[in-house]
Amino acid sequence: MKRTAVVTGASSGIGEATARRLAAEGFDVVAAARRRERLEALAAEVPGIRAVTLDVTSQESVDELASSLDRCDVLINNAGGAIGLEPVASGDVADWQRMYDVNVLGTLRVTQALLPRLIESGDGVLLMLTSVAGLVSYEGGGGYNAAKHAQTSMTEVLRLELVGRPVRVVEVAPGLVHTEEFSLNRFRGDSAAADEVYQGVPGPLTAHDVADAIAWCVTRPAHVNIDRLVMRPRAQAAQHKLHRI
Repeated sequence: MKRTAVVTGASSGIGEATARRLAAEGFDVVAAARRRERLEALAAEVPGIRAVTLDVTSQESVDELASSLDRCDVLINNAGGAIGLEPVASGDVADWQRMYDVNVLGTLRVTQALLPRLIESGDGVLLMLTSVAGLVSYEGGGGYNAAKHAQTSMTEVLRLELVGRPVRVVEVAPGLVHTEEFSLNRFRGDSAAADEVYQGVPGPLTAHDVADAIAWCVTRPAHVNIDRLVMRPRAQAAQHKLHRI
C-alpha cells in the first residue's frame, strides 16, 4: 500500500513544491490549505495529489481533515508565515497574534490531530518546516522570531516525548528562500519592498531546494532520524551576513 503524506500550506511556495516532490516520490499526497481553487488546479495537474481545504487556525477544519484520512504516514507541518518588520517597541499585537496562531498553534492542532495516525502507521514521520529565525534572532523579526523559536522548541519536546514510539520527528530550517509570497505577505503586499529582500543575492534558495531536502529527510530508512537540517544559500553565511552583487 502506498504511503500517505499530508502537506499543510500546500497552495503555494514550499508547500506546493513539497506536494509535487512527494507525489513524484510515490506518495499519495493530501495537499491541504485554505485556497481550494489553487489546490484543485494542483491536483488536476499532478497525479497522486488530493486537495483538502484546511485552515490550521480552526479546530473544526483540522478535525475535518483528520476524519477524512484513512491513514497518515508523513505529516509536513509547513503552514506558517511572517507579517511585518516593525521593531518590538512598535509591533502590532494583532500581527504577533496571527503569526503565533498560524506557526505555533496551527502546528499544534494538526500535530495533535494526526499523531495517532502517524503512530498507527508503524513508521511515521513528523516534519516541522521552521526557519533559521527560530534559531537566531534578528532586528525587525521579533514576532516571527518568537513564533519560530516556539515551533522549534515544540519540535524538540516532541522528539523527547515520542522516543520509543514509531515516529521520527524532523526539523528543516531554511534561511533565505525566494518564493512568490513569503516576503510579499511580510510587506503587506508591497511588491517593491518584497523584491528588495532578494535584490543582488546570487542564488537564493528556491521552494524546490527546500522540497528536495524535505523529501530526502522523510525517505531515510526507518531507523534514521534527521533531527535538524539547516540550509541556506551559499550567499548567506548568517542572518546578518548576506552577500549581494
